[in-house]
Amino acid sequence: MSYLALSFEVGSIDPEQAETTCVEIGALSVTFSDEQDDPVLEPLPGEVRLWPHTRLTALFAADKADAGLIVRLATALGLPLERLQAQSVADRAWEREWLRDFHAMRFGRRLWVSPRHETVQATDGVIVRLDPGLAFGTGTHASTALCLTWLDGMPLHGLDVIDYGCGSGVLGIAALKLGARCVHAFDLDPQALLATRENAADNEVAAGLRICEDASLLPQACDVIVANILSETLVALAPALAARVSSRGSVLLAGILAPQEPEVAACYSPWFDMGRFAERDGWVALQGRRH
Repeated sequence: MSYLALSFEVGSIDPEQAETTCVEIGALSVTFSDEQDDPVLEPLPGEVRLWPHTRLTALFAADKADAGLIVRLATALGLPLERLQAQSVADRAWEREWLRDFHAMRFGRRLWVSPRHETVQATDGVIVRLDPGLAFGTGTHASTALCLTWLDGMPLHGLDVIDYGCGSGVLGIAALKLGARCVHAFDLDPQALLATRENAADNEVAAGLRICEDASLLPQACDVIVANILSETLVALAPALAARVSSRGSVLLAGILAPQEPEVAACYSPWFDMGRFAERDGWVALQGRRH
């Protein structure tokens, strides 16, 4: 079976209404994608975030796409015809197609994040098996990469870790594989908690994972907190996160753009000796040791 893909940049169009319109006209699927490699990190509670330049692609069965389909869709969306791009799409094994561009990556000296279809040739490697899926976090974004590199250099054996804003669970799973005793994972998104649980099971570290569906279920004292979320959320959470780190415990904060670094560091300095761990592609990770 072949398909017709019709796509356009969303611009000022309401994305939910655009999706509904495409489905009503007969789209089999609707996908939103990033046109300019702009990151979207954890949304605020109740918020849905898209990229500044978002493209919508609607897929139609070619045998049901008549000559007037493009005109009907453009008219319904209030778009000029020239803004719609049409492309014939052959049928393929789509569930594996997107994996072609995802390859094993090393962080620090020994930590690897690898898709399940690749083999890592590293005798002393610590390997997290992870395919992109329901939630944010595979190591491809600079912020996640900084966190993974920091974890690789930390002595985690026997420590309790909080992964705050766990996304795919990649940071917590890496911590467990690097020797952490227990990881408590929290995220506002139920899909992220589902992904974290499944990915931990796939990596055979589920026994050390504690899923926390509410932040109040996180332990009152832990050795390490890793929070890879938005800077404004880090600022708001500073007292609450600090209260959950034991004396001489460590914190790693990421999801911070370089201009935001001073504000975030200042908010945590009453409890931690703060410093920059590293910067990559304009993103900064801050580390701190509890007073």
